[in-house]
Amino acid sequence: MTIYLIGFMGSGKSTVGKVLGGRIRGGHADTDVFIDAQYGTISEIFRIHGENTFRKYESAALENLSAEHEIVSTGGGIVERQKNISLMKANGVIVYLQTAFTEIQSRLMHDTERPLWNTDMEKKEKLFRRRSQLYQGCADIAIQTDQKTPDDIAGEIQEAVEKFLAANKG
Repeated sequence: MTIYLIGFMGSGKSTVGKVLGGRIRGGHADTDVFIDAQYGTISEIFRIHGENTFRKYESAALENLSAEHEIVSTGGGIVERQKNISLMKANGVIVYLQTAFTEIQSRLMHDTERPLWNTDMEKKEKLFRRRSQLYQGCADIAIQTDQKTPDDIAGEIQEAVEKFLAANKG
């Protein structure tokens, strides 16, 4: 069983995934790190090959990592493809790290590496609203992350996953 961390860019999926992996002594992987190692930087892939190619690489990363790791931190757009959602649903628990747009803005204020963040405010907000609906629609568990430490969030995830699994045993 895999715990999949989903949420908008800057919601803390990578950081919290590492902390959670340490807490439960489980293997942690990150789809973005996998893509970077296999295909090159995400910004390069977007610039040279486009978003569609990146999404193909992202689906391949998810497939590769799902079988081998207890915790997988996903990219913010993993929910853009139904096949990714189906794979996560079939193999584990989907945890949505729910973060307010103002918090995301604060966290990503100086980030220049994210192709879909380096655009105008209207596009960012539109993407955030659209993806928030996708996250909510497929998540088994939602954890509010605003003003919390990664360790606090990891603890909440641990507790929520245990309750979820106990409630869904049959």
